[in-house]
Amino acid sequence: MQRLLPLLLLLLAPALPAAAQARDDVFPYALKTERLPNGLTVVRVPFRSPGLVAYYSVVRVGSRNEVEPGKTGFAHFFEHMMFKGTKKHPEGERDRIVASYGFDDNAFTTDDFTVYHAYGPTAGLDALIELEADRFRNLEYAEPSFRTEALAVLGEYHKNESRPELKMEERLLGTAFQKHTYRHTTLGFYEDIKAMPEAYAYSRSFFERWYTPDNTIIFIVGDFDDAAVMKAIQEHYGPWARKAAQLNMPTEPPQKEKRTAHIDWASSTLPRHVLAWHTPAGSLTTPSAAIQSVLAAYLVGPTSPLYKELVLEKQLAEFIGSDFYPHRDPHLLNLIATLKAEDNRAAVDAALTRAVRELASGKVDAARVKAIQSNIRYGLLMNLEAPDDVGVQLALYAGIFGTPDALSRHLQNVSRVQPEQLVAFARSYLVDTNLTVLTLTPANGGKQ
Repeated sequence: MQRLLPLLLLLLAPALPAAAQARDDVFPYALKTERLPNGLTVVRVPFRSPGLVAYYSVVRVGSRNEVEPGKTGFAHFFEHMMFKGTKKHPEGERDRIVASYGFDDNAFTTDDFTVYHAYGPTAGLDALIELEADRFRNLEYAEPSFRTEALAVLGEYHKNESRPELKMEERLLGTAFQKHTYRHTTLGFYEDIKAMPEAYAYSRSFFERWYTPDNTIIFIVGDFDDAAVMKAIQEHYGPWARKAAQLNMPTEPPQKEKRTAHIDWASSTLPRHVLAWHTPAGSLTTPSAAIQSVLAAYLVGPTSPLYKELVLEKQLAEFIGSDFYPHRDPHLLNLIATLKAEDNRAAVDAALTRAVRELASGKVDAARVKAIQSNIRYGLLMNLEAPDDVGVQLALYAGIFGTPDALSRHLQNVSRVQPEQLVAFARSYLVDTNLTVLTLTPANGGKQ
């Protein structure tokens, strides 16, 4: 799967009307939350969408959980295997039933969690609940099917490595991280993917350890009968009885000096330049995630002086931005530039560095900070036009922060960020000893 999370988390749109801005509760829809005795959290969100419902299952397992040497890529692999079937619904039957109702049905994997989602008619909701509960409880696949899908995952890697982004991510993470599992991508290390067909027994244990009710949150958004939904949920998910494994997460040691990494890209593309600093984990009880969300937009967002200078006026860069989003453990805040030519690299690097140092010196535009806060907070809410929009945003933030109301609480934290907090954060974390610089130079030198 392509990593769409940064785009989904950083949706920007015009501000909401003043009446909506005045709400104390920044999320406009009620969450009805119940935790079953087995630990499964079920969240229902009534939404005016006659005849339509979105169904999101968030499993808090991602590439972060892959701590065993030689066993990376399995969180993503299970995104594939979860569509294989069960004894009750053999391979292909679930797809046929889902398609017969007209559901859109898919999944995606991230560093920290995996999401399964379906969107379609309420008339098929009872059938969908039974199908989803069955595969989460009773997934079955034979070793030949496992081997076939493992080869498909290897093919997915080969497809992705033809683009610069995968190799850039691999090199950046492998340079910035020495111990933590964030040092590999969601796809996993290439050697581990090649060896995956021989790991059938391990795959079964991975499923048993992480696909558990106490590690899963379900969001149901749209037009449905709440009592009937909860009755079906309790009937089909109630017998699910596994418990999530305990994880001994390796701690990343502090970085003590600037690191660099370079890629010579064999084919024609534009040069790339990335600055990345280690920053704190996402949390709803501290301001770090909210500060970084605002800070990324402040430094390189489309309203930033840097964007105006480098992209619009001097045209040294095709694009500047950041794909920052919060992580469960300390990760990276990055600034990314796609250069129009290799000759522009020094000037772009100098401009990015200057902007960071100016902020750390105390120079901050309070009015622009406030505008960015409004755009992040209300712009995202303006995009909640359909049950599927609501479901995906709730799922993404719940996957990161581990609580159903994470989206609302994060947006509240964003609204509380003060300009001086950006300055203090830059002084503490955006320093050279904490920095990794990644450069990519294409074979043509970036000349198009």
